Amino acid sequence: MANRLGAHRRAIAVWPSAISRRSLPRKKKEKAKKTLDEIVNSDDSIETDRSVELDGTMVTVVMKEAGGKQSRQQRSYGRTREKILAAARSVFSERGLVAATVDEITERADVGRGSFYYHFDDKEELIGHLVEETLAELIRKMEAECDGKEGLEALLDGMIGAHIKFFSNRWKDFMLYYQGRADLVLDDSFEGLEPPFLKYIKSLEKLIDGTIPDPISDARLRRMALAIAGFISGYYSFASVASLGQDVDKEFMGLRNAFVTSLANFIREALPESQVDW
Repeated sequence: MANRLGAHRRAIAVWPSAISRRSLPRKKKEKAKKTLDEIVNSDDSIETDRSVELDGTMVTVVMKEAGGKQSRQQRSYGRTREKILAAARSVFSERGLVAATVDEITERADVGRGSFYYHFDDKEELIGHLVEETLAELIRKMEAECDGKEGLEALLDGMIGAHIKFFSNRWKDFMLYYQGRADLVLDDSFEGLEPPFLKYIKSLEKLIDGTIPDPISDARLRRMALAIAGFISGYYSFASVASLGQDVDKEFMGLRNAFVTSLANFIREALPESQVDW
């Protein structure tokens, strides 16, 4: 932004932590965004982070280097957000998505409620963000692991291997994955969970479809993808209870070949007879 701040600096508005973003009318936020540049350009004194009034609300104008260097205010913002996300993962894995409360999360993160509501509108938005973030990373890992795999067995082995590697030492992320999937079948489920899970299922479908020579119906493809997802999440959830302190990932890896064979047989049996000779 070419202004009195110079070519290497720009300004962004940070709303006060005491105000929930959802409580701010959209028109008010849009108007504030439009007037920010005018305020900054007209005031030579804005050289560092400071508070200004935007349409009746005091906000912080945060200065940022154009090259990517963050200000002290932004570094603090990032640290607080990460503390909330880490605390939420822990609380959700211990208490469950429904029972966990914002107060428990903020207490674990050692931040105020105002800080929580600055970063997230409510618990529901936080859950959606964590699930979306987890599944997006899992999809990337799975696609990378399956790249170049030829044949159904090799592909399934890559899929299972990617899940094992991803969830190894990431039990809290698996609990988000498992609880989020289970929540989808409830009448009163958390809003925003369905899109990331559909994207995950579609990524499984795409990988399977690229391995089977002839076209198959969307319904059959969906059943195959759901079988793979259900098998993996079901094994992890029950193995964690039955293993009695044993290494779940090690046990899973030891049975990997049997799982691949079983899933391959399931998929072939789900196909028309004309498509199983491969």
